[in-house]
Amino acid sequence: MAIGLVFPGQGAQYVGMGKELADAHNIARETFEEVDDSLGFSLTKMIFTGPEEDLRLTYYTQPAILTVSIAAFRVLSQEINVLPMMGAGHSLGEYSALVAADAIPFADAVKLVYERGKYMDDSYKAGLGAMAAVLGADLNALEMLCQSITQEIHEPVDMANVNCPGQVVVSGTKNAVQLLIDRAKTTGARRAVLLDVSGPFHSSLMSKAVSQLQSLLEKQVITRPSYPIVSNVNVQPLTDPQEIKKTLAQQVASPVLWEASVHQMIDHGIHTFIECGPGTVLSGLVRKIDRTLQTMHVENQSSLLETVMALRQEGGTA
Repeated sequence: MAIGLVFPGQGAQYVGMGKELADAHNIARETFEEVDDSLGFSLTKMIFTGPEEDLRLTYYTQPAILTVSIAAFRVLSQEINVLPMMGAGHSLGEYSALVAADAIPFADAVKLVYERGKYMDDSYKAGLGAMAAVLGADLNALEMLCQSITQEIHEPVDMANVNCPGQVVVSGTKNAVQLLIDRAKTTGARRAVLLDVSGPFHSSLMSKAVSQLQSLLEKQVITRPSYPIVSNVNVQPLTDPQEIKKTLAQQVASPVLWEASVHQMIDHGIHTFIECGPGTVLSGLVRKIDRTLQTMHVENQSSLLETVMALRQEGGTA
């Protein structure tokens, strides 16, 4: 069985995520203790009990999702010896993927993404940027519309996430994004809706965050992952630490090429995708990309049990 591990990004969070695993497994509980020690405050309390408005703040959301994802991965690994061929993560999830592949220590990763969240929030003034989901558009037509609006009003709107066939997220100034929503039907789109986010992530407006993250990553020790991690930026399976640092910095201002990343994994023979962390967004996207693919996920006791049983039945372990 050829397995790919995938890890969710921002937007997957919910109050109470990971608590069931922490209550049932020492290794998950220790993971939450480790994040609190690393950050110097109780992120665990916020994850388990909220309030939701605090958990939604980018610089809390990112280490929170990473923590739950790694807790889920560690519990799965303790229950059964999974043998992944590749890993990938959606934006923030790429850090989780690198931790799981032993390229970045968990305690370092939570500090990195905590600062990453701050840089992203500070990169562009709150309330002036926006993101929108565009459903059913022709990809080339949508890219051309982004370019024409940017040239017309001299304010950027960029492709931010290419998630699966017919699902793209755009990002830019509030004016540019609203104009794109108004004109989306010219691309064949069925719908275009504004997203409830705090900034124009994965757009050219995040350039300040790129330079800040570059400086931070230069000081971070990253080792070769135990299996390749597919980059959101260039869709390449990376193992070189310097290339990983470079693409992690570029990532905040570059589109998340998720559909192409999944195809890259398929091309390398992966047919089973295991999502570790809150929710099943990535599992859903994987199935929309190719309905013949098998997906599993781990976020609580029931999903853990289902995944372990399926892996034992299908021989996806050592």
